[in-house]
Amino acid sequence: MITIKKYAAIDIGSNAMRLLITNIVEQNGKPTQFNKSSLVRVPIRLGQDAFTVGEISEENILRMVDAMKAFSLLMKVHKVEKYKACATSAMREAYNGNEISDLIKKKTDIKIELIDGKKEASIIAGSDLKQFINTEKTFLYVDVGGGSTEFSIFSEGKMITSKSFKNGTVRLLNNMVNEIVWVEIEKWIKKNTEPYHEITLIGSGGNINKLFKMSEKHQDKPLSYVYLNSQYQKLNAMTYEDRIAELGLNPDRADVIIPATKIYLSAMKWSGARQIFVPKIGLSDGIVKAMYYGKI
Repeated sequence: MITIKKYAAIDIGSNAMRLLITNIVEQNGKPTQFNKSSLVRVPIRLGQDAFTVGEISEENILRMVDAMKAFSLLMKVHKVEKYKACATSAMREAYNGNEISDLIKKKTDIKIELIDGKKEASIIAGSDLKQFINTEKTFLYVDVGGGSTEFSIFSEGKMITSKSFKNGTVRLLNNMVNEIVWVEIEKWIKKNTEPYHEITLIGSGGNINKLFKMSEKHQDKPLSYVYLNSQYQKLNAMTYEDRIAELGLNPDRADVIIPATKIYLSAMKWSGARQIFVPKIGLSDGIVKAMYYGKI
């Protein structure tokens, strides 16, 4: 006997908004399957407003409302029975964030929860990491967003510690990350990875997924530090226009991919990791699983 449920997750990030619709397949005596039915990404860079002027602009508010109306209709068409919408650092830090949440609730009936960095890290870490973390190995899990980066240490299948830093791609593009933040991240990584003999990175976020796709590697194979560094040098040497024309990057990906790569490379360097695995996971996957298992 098979039961199929449809859940949806809305991730309102600093660089884009996403709607993930998932088929949850329950079968007697077998593990529950989470199969992606649809993923829609809308490039609304809320972080550009929130981190530079402290509020979301009128134009982006209107775009958000339109996007959420579209998401609401898509969920209706897909017959989604349960959903959750979470907003991260841009909405959290914009002083009109709560006001926008109220407006969206009024216009679209979608309720948005503004989550902090710690909750974001725990939701992401609760997504599909089992194939990696249920081992004797130690992993540093790095999720790079537009406004913040979440770091988590896993050892022998358990999360040891986790921390969120205000160091994200949109902030870096706007020169809004103080050198002190980099020093704090370096100290945190070195201190928390020092007790372990060998560290492997797990990376998530749109940029590392794009880099992985460009490598044409099989999903269960890692990227090496050498490969990632060579890609970083290559991207840095190209103009923004060339990154779009020659590599086929989206305009809202072609600029943030460089600071994102710098964060992953720094994490590898400071932890001594030589490899990074890139499972196809993110906040939206974590939200679906957290809803299913009654954690949010």
